[in-house]
Amino acid sequence: MTKHGPLEFLLDWDGEVIVQDRGYWVKIEARRRDRSRQVPHGFDYSLTLHDKYGKRVLGFDNAHAAPKKGGQFSPRRVEYDHWDRDGRTIEVYEFTDAGKLVEDFFAAVDQMMKDGGTT
Repeated sequence: MTKHGPLEFLLDWDGEVIVQDRGYWVKIEARRRDRSRQVPHGFDYSLTLHDKYGKRVLGFDNAHAAPKKGGQFSPRRVEYDHWDRDGRTIEVYEFTDAGKLVEDFFAAVDQMMKDGGTT
């Protein structure tokens, strides 16, 4: 029997949509990638919460570059761990492991849902 660790568990969730209260829903994306300086964890991830209209209202990911001043994204792909608690404001996320990532994301989802879907 093989041990199924937190990373394998997260990778198995790739493509899953989890329905929440009041029409909100969670989308999980997680794909293995070769480790590199830009992808030190060896996988891309995007864990997001959307409102009933499909608008992203919360996200944890490492899949895109930080926006430049004026809201434009850099044309050069830069990998880093971050989260946005309002669908717009990006803050650094201190990634430790896949298990903690899932725990932190769902804690933020629970808090947002408790607060009525707003930050």
